[in-house]
Amino acid sequence: MAHLIPVLRIFDEAKAREFYLDWLEFQLDWQHGGEDTPSYWQVSREGVLLHLSAHHGDASPGAKVLIECEGLEAYHRHLLEKRYKYNRPGLETEEWRAKSVTVHDPFGNRLVFFERLGS
Repeated sequence: MAHLIPVLRIFDEAKAREFYLDWLEFQLDWQHGGEDTPSYWQVSREGVLLHLSAHHGDASPGAKVLIECEGLEAYHRHLLEKRYKYNRPGLETEEWRAKSVTVHDPFGNRLVFFERLGS
């Protein structure tokens, strides 16, 4: 079975850490590069893998990634309780029979966490 891993463009390591690791609670699996070279990371949370790249040309800012999950309402409440000053996402009911929470990272990318509604 093949795996799909989106690559999202980042520009600032500190902001990426604050957003992806501290607020969304992804874990840093590994990191390449750093002080003298652009960084490239793999982060994960509950089976979701994302690559974050500061390399020019790896990805364009403004991507949208759909992340299917369970327990969306609890995760939404947890994010709001953390009081991240740059993002206060809502919980939406979609026409396509799902609930969603959209967050915008500091680099213009959108992550849409969604949970399908019962039939």
